[in-house]
Amino acid sequence: MTASEAAPAHPGPVRVLTVAGSDSGGGAGIQADLKTMLALGTHGMSVITAVTAQNSLGVQGAWELPVDAVRAQYRSVVDDIGVQAVKTGMLASPELVECVADLLAGTDAPVVVDPVGVSKHGDSLLAATALDAVRTQLLPTATVATPNLDEVAQLTGIHVESEDGMRRAADAVLAYGPRWVVIKGGHLGHEASSSGTGLAGGSDEAVDLLTDGAQEHWLRAPRLDNRHTHGTGCTLASAIAAQLAKGQSVPEAVRAAKEYVTGAIAAGFPLGGGIGPVDHGWRLSTPVGRGADA
Repeated sequence: MTASEAAPAHPGPVRVLTVAGSDSGGGAGIQADLKTMLALGTHGMSVITAVTAQNSLGVQGAWELPVDAVRAQYRSVVDDIGVQAVKTGMLASPELVECVADLLAGTDAPVVVDPVGVSKHGDSLLAATALDAVRTQLLPTATVATPNLDEVAQLTGIHVESEDGMRRAADAVLAYGPRWVVIKGGHLGHEASSSGTGLAGGSDEAVDLLTDGAQEHWLRAPRLDNRHTHGTGCTLASAIAAQLAKGQSVPEAVRAAKEYVTGAIAAGFPLGGGIGPVDHGWRLSTPVGRGADA
C-alpha cells in the first residue's frame, strides 16, 4: 500500500514523517525534526530508529531499535494516516538502512535523505559496514539527498576544498541515484572560489550547492558567528521535507529551508556546557533562547 492510497479521504493537515534517532538533549534527531515540522506548519510523525544518550557535550551512548520495531512504526503511520513527505536521519546499521530503503521504495511521497554519519561533536552514528547500503539502496530512493562535507567524503572519497570540488562531489553523489543533491558547504574556507559560477565564495559565506546534474542553484547566506549550531543538518533536511509536503518544487523547498535554518542558527542558544542547539522557534514572538522575559 502506498502513502497516497493510505491517505485519509477527508482533508487534514500536511503530514511529514521523520525516520531517525532520538536525541535526548532535544537539539537534533527526532526532536529537532518534529520541532521544525511544527514551526513550518505541518504535522510531524516519527519512526524512531535508535535511542541516544546525548547532550551538549557529545553522544555518551547509542542503542539501535530492532528492524521489526522500525518496520512496525513505519507501517502503523503510513497505512493509517498517510504521509506527504518522508525525511530520514540516523540509520546506524546495514540492516536498518536496508529496511528503511525497502519501505521508502513502496511509499508514494517525496523523500529527503540526510545520510547522517557523525554527530556535531564527531561521534560516529553510522557503522562503516552500512555505507554500501546507503550508497546502493537508500540514496536511490531520495528525491533530495543532503550530505555535509564529511558525509560526502565518507560516501564518495572526495574531500571538498572549493566550490568546484562541490560540483564534483555532487556529481559523485548523484551517480548513486538521488534525483537532487544538496552539498552543504558549511564552513568551506578561504579556498572557496567562484570556479566559473560568477559568484564570490569565501569565508564570509555559508554556501550550499543544489543540483540535479543539469540545473545548478548556489545558495548563499552570511556566515554567522555563533557556535551553537547543534541540529543544523537535521533541521535543514526536515525543513526541506516540510516544504515539499506543502507542494513546493525542490528548488523552492530548499531555498525556503535554507532561509529557515539560517534564522535558526542566528538564534542558536547556549544549553549545557558545550554546543547548544539552533532555535527552531526563532520565528515565534518569544524564541526559546531568549526566555519568557526577553
